[in-house]
Amino acid sequence: MIGEADMTGEAGMAGDLNQRHHIVVMGVAGCGKSTVGAAVAERLGAEFLDGDSLHPQSNIDKMASGTPLNDEDRAPWLAEIGRRFTASNSALVIACSALKRTYRDIIRTGDPSVFFVHLHGSRELLDERMKARPGHFMPVSLLDSQLATLEPLQADEAGIVVDIAQPVEKIVEGVVAALEGARS
Repeated sequence: MIGEADMTGEAGMAGDLNQRHHIVVMGVAGCGKSTVGAAVAERLGAEFLDGDSLHPQSNIDKMASGTPLNDEDRAPWLAEIGRRFTASNSALVIACSALKRTYRDIIRTGDPSVFFVHLHGSRELLDERMKARPGHFMPVSLLDSQLATLEPLQADEAGIVVDIAQPVEKIVEGVVAALEGARS
């Protein structure tokens, strides 16, 4: 089981993170990407962007109907997220599911130094959180497909895995500490 914070991919992190932070807060629906992403951005003095706002309407309609996105649906959206990092010369935090390694690779084509914060929680907690957010386009029925698709960060990927059962401030503290440690 993942503790409060589990670092991966520490090698090669020094360089670009000394000048700016480019961070993706990732995970399945209901894990708190937007909440944590906004809090991390505020703490770092960074811009925050909710990756859901970059989905084309066809993707939103597909998910709202209960149909999971496929890789073809996601590719242009992920490429746009990568482009946002390329275009940014300052700190930027983007909330994005980034469920598969190949998806994260697409994002990294925009900026290879992107640091991933994987928000991890139990199926029960995720289900509870999704049910508590009425009006969101992502139905609870798609949670299992997202969990089945999720590929955890690999050892060569710069990032941290964080338990979402913690308070947001503890998560933010863990992320900031991980970023500082990655720069050492």
